[in-house]
Amino acid sequence: MEMLVAVAIFMVIAGAAFGLLSNTQRRYRSDSQILTAFQQERLAVDQIVRDINDSGYPPANHFSVATPPGNLYAITPLAWTPGYPAACTIGGTCTTPGGFDMIIETDYDGTGVKWIRYQLVGTTLNRGVTPKVAGADPGAATSAAGVMVPYVTNVVNNAPAATINQIRTYYPSMFPGAVAQPIFQYACDTAGGPQLCPGAGANNSPVNVRDVEITLIVQTPQNDAQTQAPHLVELSGRGHRINPNK
Repeated sequence: MEMLVAVAIFMVIAGAAFGLLSNTQRRYRSDSQILTAFQQERLAVDQIVRDINDSGYPPANHFSVATPPGNLYAITPLAWTPGYPAACTIGGTCTTPGGFDMIIETDYDGTGVKWIRYQLVGTTLNRGVTPKVAGADPGAATSAAGVMVPYVTNVVNNAPAATINQIRTYYPSMFPGAVAQPIFQYACDTAGGPQLCPGAGANNSPVNVRDVEITLIVQTPQNDAQTQAPHLVELSGRGHRINPNK
């Protein structure tokens, strides 16, 4: 009898210990995913900000010749598609720049002007870099095979309405209006100062973009181990173009 009682007590203690260990492991995996998502987002936002800060470089007035070759200088901070380099209005005649798709034009390393594209496809934010070709379409050039590569995964800025509503049950302040949250929002230079580009009137053009607000929302693969609430990390940043238009 004493042996049976001892075995029973041992089994109860062992079961409790293994249950606690299992909960600890789940909590560790969950917390590790939050840290990984935060680090991934922070690096991505920092890179996007640097690219925007360098956009529009070098302008045409950096060259001694009146009309240098079109691939040697940036005619705009943000390129667009379709119709580049003809006139384009944001949210109107061009599809980029948009809330989930942006093409930066710059020479960030001194080896020639490039198009740098950030494009959200599903829940993956892709990034691609390709040399600028004068007269070519930036959208087609950056969509060529092998240019765009996954950059940030599990991005939920453009999640379906059902997913957004589920997230808002745990985080009511996220996704204002219960609608998708743009990754990129643009402010254009006007005579009265920077304004949101869709409301900038005659200045509503990628050529006049001065600031880009960045909001990146990433959801971890696993929910909270105890509450089953989704884990999300939201980071914001602002890129400010420092180069002149010409």
